[in-house]
Amino acid sequence: MMDKIIRDIYHVLEERRDNPIDSYTSNLMKDDDKLAEDKILEKIGEETTELIISSKNDENVVHEAADLIFHVMLLLVYKDVELDELFEEFKRRRS
Repeated sequence: MMDKIIRDIYHVLEERRDNPIDSYTSNLMKDDDKLAEDKILEKIGEETTELIISSKNDENVVHEAADLIFHVMLLLVYKDVELDELFEEFKRRRS
């Protein structure tokens, strides 16, 4: 199913959190000059703005939406939220 790619990405993010390497995502989840959570939230803000502009200009909407979703997933991983918790919340809202 299509949720497999979401699960695969989520798993990679969890791996980068638990076993950091020199990567973009590991570095975002690491406290340094800025707290990790602040860095992630700033990226979500940036990606949200980029999606809004993209939508208004009718260009790259899917690309920008994927960037935003990726960074929201990164925040959830950072906050130790299980992916199934998100799926259950969507399921609850659909009922």
